[in-house]
This record gives sequence, C-alpha cells and structure tokens, in this order.
Amino acid sequence: MSRRLADVARQVGVSEATVSRVLNAKPGVSEATRNAVLTALDVLGYERPSKLRGDRARLVGLFLPELHNPIFPAFGELVGGGLAQHGYTPVLCTQSAGGITEADYVDLLLQQQVSGVVFVGGQYTQGEAPHDHYARLFDLKIPTVLVNAPVPGLQFPTVSTDDAVAVELAWKHLVQLGHREIGLLLGPADHVPSQRKRAAAERMAKESGLALPDSRIVTTHYNLEAGQAGAARLIAGGATGIICASDPLALGAIRAVRRAGKNVPDDVSVVGFDDSALMNSIDPPLTTVRQPIEPMGRMLIELLVAQLAGGTAVAEEYLFEPELVVRGSTGRAT
Repeated sequence: MSRRLADVARQVGVSEATVSRVLNAKPGVSEATRNAVLTALDVLGYERPSKLRGDRARLVGLFLPELHNPIFPAFGELVGGGLAQHGYTPVLCTQSAGGITEADYVDLLLQQQVSGVVFVGGQYTQGEAPHDHYARLFDLKIPTVLVNAPVPGLQFPTVSTDDAVAVELAWKHLVQLGHREIGLLLGPADHVPSQRKRAAAERMAKESGLALPDSRIVTTHYNLEAGQAGAARLIAGGATGIICASDPLALGAIRAVRRAGKNVPDDVSVVGFDDSALMNSIDPPLTTVRQPIEPMGRMLIELLVAQLAGGTAVAEEYLFEPELVVRGSTGRAT
C-alpha cells in the first residue's frame, strides 16, 4: 500500500496524504486532483478501490495498427495532443506479429475503466478478421471512433479519406502523362479501403477507355517488401504507371523498378498514398495522394469528446477529400 501511495504521489506531484484521501473518498481534495490521482492509478496499473471503480478513468485507448508506416505515428501524435487538451490520457495500443491482439487490448482497457477508444486502422477494415470485440465496445456503450472505412454493420462514427477520390486523382494524373498501362498495388483483398480503391480504378479505366485486367491488380500486405514483390509482377506485366495504396508500398515499387534495371520515372511512374514523413526527401521525391490528417484528427476528437460528454453516437462516415502532391516519381510515358 505504501509503495502504491508513493508511486501515485510521485506521478501526480502531490503528497501521499492527498493520494490517501482520494483512495478513501475523503473530502478536501479538488476534483482536478482527484481525477489526476485516479488516472495515475490506471496508468501505473494499480487497481482502484472497489468504491471508486464505478468512475471511469480519463483514459482513451489509441489503437495504431503498426508504427512502420509514418502516417500512423502522425495520426497518433495529433489524436494524443487533442485528447490531452481535453484532459484525457491516451493509452497506446499497437500491433506486432505474434503479439497481443486487439481483443486482448480491449479486455485490458475495459479492466482499467477506460473512457473511450480510438482505432486508427485495425481489424474493422478487414472482412475476414475477428470483430467480436467491437460488438463488445458497442454493447457497453464505450465511446468509440474509427479512422478508415469499416466493414458493414459496425455502428461507430468513422472518419475516412475518400479512397475513390484518391484513385481518381492518381489515375487522371497518370493518364495526362500518357500512361496507358496502369497497375494497382493494393492492401489485402478483404481490406475495405483497398476494395474502394479498386472499384474506383475499374470505373476510371472504363471512363478512360483503358484496360485494367486482373493481372494488373495486385493485393498484398502493407509493407515495403510486399510492395516490392507485388510491383515486380506489375512491371513484368508491362505496367508503366503504378498506383499504390500506401507510401511504404510505393517505396517497395520504386525498389522493384530499380531491381528490374529500369528507372523511376523514365520507365515506370509511381504514385503513393498518405504523404507520410520524408516522402519529399527520397530519390526521386514521391508523387503521392495526401491524406488530410489534421482536419481528420480534429473531427475525430470532436466526435469522441461529444460521446464522452454524454452525446449519442451517430454511425456516420465523414469523408475527407485528399490532395495530389506531384513530385519526381511520375513523368511522361515513353
């Protein structure tokens, strides 16, 4: 007990006597200090006294699917800062191969009386992934907001970049440069944002009078190595322009072009998606479709805070329009 008092007092910057008053529900402690002590208990992993467990911690679970793609830490920084401004502490939950699952994280967060949850990508975007833990959050009325298009049936507010517009921008750009053999490098086949991108590309191909056979559509994992392998297939099939579903996939595509003895953009043009950190500093600088993460982050916080304040969650998807950023990885078809 004494160790717990000392740890919490140190975390909050108050005396052990103040911590003891909070834990024993004694008067004479400000509401701000009381909330800070309870939050520190949760952050440090100490169990609340039974008489205080009915109070939700001012913790918000922040799920990032991985940290290798710089767009996810960028989202995390924005959301974490916004939560802090409203007096909430983000608890980072990130995935790794063979590590703790989303469902396990949800269990841990619920044990800590978490106030809300934000998912910046995750299993809700994949049709073949488990979804029971989302239903649990919904049934318990835990305020929850999603980033990126979910599978049908999940009743949460969602903030998304318009995947169809993203592909339209990239497709029109390549066509204007004279490309006729355009390939797609997408995420997994059951990934809803990738499905939307594919549907948009098929529509654009039809409108442009261009062929888009299945051989020029590759679905793969979201990492550089998978992007390189997938792009190698597109290049071997004659693609002169490649539209990628993420910047790491685009970096893999650039590597594949070079391994094939060709040049970017002289032989093959590459378009990414995200405009994550340092994409203007690679060789050549990456043409990409920028996700508007700042306005998306503001909307996400607004939707979550409204729920935390007792508002009703409306299961709407808010689409944000992306922007094409033209750099050196695209050029005229030869």
